Amino acid sequence: MSMPDPTPDPEEHRTKAGDGPPSGGPDETTAQDAGPREEAGPEGLTVEDILSTPQSGDAGSADAGSGAGPDAGQQEAGQQDASAALAAERLEELRRLQAEFVNFKHRTAREKEQLRTFVTGDLLQTLLPVFDDIDAARQAGDLTEGPFAAIANKLEETLARQGLTRIGAVGERFDPNVHEAVLQQPTSEVEPDQVSMVLRSGFRVGDRVVRPAQVAVAVAE
Repeated sequence: MSMPDPTPDPEEHRTKAGDGPPSGGPDETTAQDAGPREEAGPEGLTVEDILSTPQSGDAGSADAGSGAGPDAGQQEAGQQDASAALAAERLEELRRLQAEFVNFKHRTAREKEQLRTFVTGDLLQTLLPVFDDIDAARQAGDLTEGPFAAIANKLEETLARQGLTRIGAVGERFDPNVHEAVLQQPTSEVEPDQVSMVLRSGFRVGDRVVRPAQVAVAVAE
């Protein structure tokens, strides 16, 4: 009678232990160390791959232009037009103020000159009798030399620097604005309607006639 073989059957041993790999083997350790794996997307792409993919040029242009539509462009153009109109208005106001200042400056200068002329004229009116005496003494030959002649000359020179000019000289064309015709004198020495003789000198300061000259007007003989 034969005895059964005590050698264990390998197939039987695998059947009893289970089909999977033994617990604590290399495969189990690798799976635990790797941690959770990301879910794979289509065609084997992960979520991280999809997010890290660079954006295309068309998509970037669409995103950049999405915030600036036709309304935004029209609003910006309107703001530029309003700014240009405001700048033009301010420039026109500045030019108008500059023109007003120039006019004011010229008007002030004219008024100042007119005031000086009137003041000088009023002063000369009080000195007219003195000038008449000087002229009479000069015609009589009393002021040819001496201290009084020097004083008279200095007085006339000083007033001449203030704008005083004499009116009336033989041979001038008669002008009723500056001459006062006292008589008509037939003469051939000057042309008709010219001053033939000065009876009393006149004076003028600038354009203002302080006193017209008394003259004789020549007529044809």
